[in-house]
Amino acid sequence: MIGELGYQQSRNGRKAVPPTFADVIQSKYLLLTTFTKDGRPKPTPIWGVPDGDTLLVITDDGSWKTKRINNTPRVTLAKSAALGKPKSEAVEGVARVLPKSETRRVYNAVLRRYWYHAWWFYAHSIVRGGIDKVHVGLEIKPAG
Repeated sequence: MIGELGYQQSRNGRKAVPPTFADVIQSKYLLLTTFTKDGRPKPTPIWGVPDGDTLLVITDDGSWKTKRINNTPRVTLAKSAALGKPKSEAVEGVARVLPKSETRRVYNAVLRRYWYHAWWFYAHSIVRGGIDKVHVGLEIKPAG
């Protein structure tokens, strides 16, 4: 049986198998938590695309999450609803901001996965100055 947080529960209601990083990154919607220099968590709902054992994410260049990742690469990921309500336990990960040369590849992967939002996402990027100018890719790998 799948419990409220998305992982299996035994018949007696005890939590059995926590999710793995590979399980979590398959979710259509994710809750990414980055951490400030002093360790405070900052959760953000995101879209992500599994790429082997990593997760690719597109975000605004210069966003607070990119600044926090550059300072502290430790992150957590959880399955979530579209607006960020957690649906699983969080798993640990390590994130990095990808070079600008990777932005277009990550952006296109996100557009392919979320094609039903693509027209809005693409138009929004163009109005703001172009894909390569306003976005940057993130790569998140399992911790350890």
